[in-house]
Amino acid sequence: MCIIGREDCSDGERMAFSKRTAWNTEETTLARAHRERVQAGLPLADLTASNPTRCGFEYDLSLLAPLTDLQALTYDPQPRGLLTAREAVARYYADHGASVYPEQIILTTSTSEAYSFLFRLLCDAGSEILVPQPSYPLFDFLAELDDVRLKAATMVYEHGWQIDPEGFRRAVTPETRAIVLVHPNNPTGHFTKAWEAEELGKLCREHDLALIVDEVFLDYGFGEPAETFAAGLDGVAVYVVSGLSKIAALPQMKAAWIVATGPESNVALDRLEVIADTFLSMNAPVQAALPVWLEGRGGIQQQVRERVRANLAELDRQLVAVSAVDRLKVEGGWYAVLRIPAIQPDEQTVLELLEKGVWVHPGYFFGMERAGWLVVSLLGPVEEFREGAARLVDYLRTNQGSY
Repeated sequence: MCIIGREDCSDGERMAFSKRTAWNTEETTLARAHRERVQAGLPLADLTASNPTRCGFEYDLSLLAPLTDLQALTYDPQPRGLLTAREAVARYYADHGASVYPEQIILTTSTSEAYSFLFRLLCDAGSEILVPQPSYPLFDFLAELDDVRLKAATMVYEHGWQIDPEGFRRAVTPETRAIVLVHPNNPTGHFTKAWEAEELGKLCREHDLALIVDEVFLDYGFGEPAETFAAGLDGVAVYVVSGLSKIAALPQMKAAWIVATGPESNVALDRLEVIADTFLSMNAPVQAALPVWLEGRGGIQQQVRERVRANLAELDRQLVAVSAVDRLKVEGGWYAVLRIPAIQPDEQTVLELLEKGVWVHPGYFFGMERAGWLVVSLLGPVEEFREGAARLVDYLRTNQGSY
């Protein structure tokens, strides 16, 4: 008899696992090289930092006080989330000029969970979701776990990133159920413009598609405040996802939400409530504290915006020395995309940069080509970023004379 949990069984039997989890879990070459350098205690400037709680920001010392709310001692399972928390989310959107009612909101522990709920709501096994590329790699795992197929619709760069509406149109098949947007995009920092939203709205109405819009970086634009999709799009089922991970720079608190608008949103919300009720994953202390954290988001957001702007300016200052490298236009978010000469695979470039003591993302992590792209985070501490940028620029300027 095979003992549960063992891969090798003496009688020849093997555990059967689902195909959806048949991932290659071996350590990658990049991950191993990074781990070995860290373990060796060698200096390393991290230009991939994405966790604000480890980037030297000053959090209010009273931040944890709301978790002691006595309301959390009573178990009151509300599938959509506590009303007080959903009212706080509605006020957040009111600050962005959108009228959202608590009844339109479903609380989740993360935007990842929100995506999973929506994939289950909208898709059958084998259904397709269109996702613009470049984009965040987490979508691949979420789709596989929910038996959904992702289909890329490539963005174009022409004096700034743009959605290619015809590319989306060509990608639609009878199995397509929804389009995902990240507004602004991660990592390109591209905000969806009004004309792009109009074109995608036409496509959604024509093919009866839903629009899932991830707005976690909405508050981190470099220009005028961007409009939220929570106000809806005429004749389109729109589902906005966001959460405290970015809005309040509190990824550890695990609080996010879905806002549903458009045709049949009441039916959708009833079904989402059943999905949420099946898991009841939101915990009471965080829900009770959520209004306080959302109300106090301004201070940490200001710190993040100042940091990101300062690091972007430093990057641009140093890149003046490397004429063959372009820093592509960015409108929001925490990242910058660099276009470099495609003379070797980006993985090799990243490994060589690691040897120089700087850690960056290769572009292919985000669905770009295997050569010619690097992605850097603008979130890290200023001094570490300055040093990392200097090492990056020195490498690009001097590497074999090719840059």
